[in-house]
Amino acid sequence: MKIAIGSDHAGFQYKQRIFAHLVEAGHEVKDYGTHSTESCDYPTYIRPVAEAVTAGTFERGIVLGGSGNGEAIVANRVRGVRCAIAWDLRSARLSRRHNDANVLALGQRMLAIEEVLEIVDLWLAEPF
Repeated sequence: MKIAIGSDHAGFQYKQRIFAHLVEAGHEVKDYGTHSTESCDYPTYIRPVAEAVTAGTFERGIVLGGSGNGEAIVANRVRGVRCAIAWDLRSARLSRRHNDANVLALGQRMLAIEEVLEIVDLWLAEPF
């Protein structure tokens, strides 16, 4: 699957781990930044992910921040994006099954990395 990924500084460390996890699983992934933990303006990195998904360049997008809330708000401002925040497996599953979410928002401050990787795998595999 072709996946776009982006984060602000508060989601940078998890973005790096998710990126490696997805590549290892055989996905084609493009990192839209940020590229450090230095404070940044999150829309700069989140909006391009959402636009790449709606343009059809990527099938899905994953955006990260401290909570995922701001990232979901920015992504959902792009026409055609259905971005859902997932803080557990149930919310991830329902976002795909019932809402056909094409972008996933995650919060680095909300979950352990092991939980995040499990959510990502489930979300990518779950059909609409």
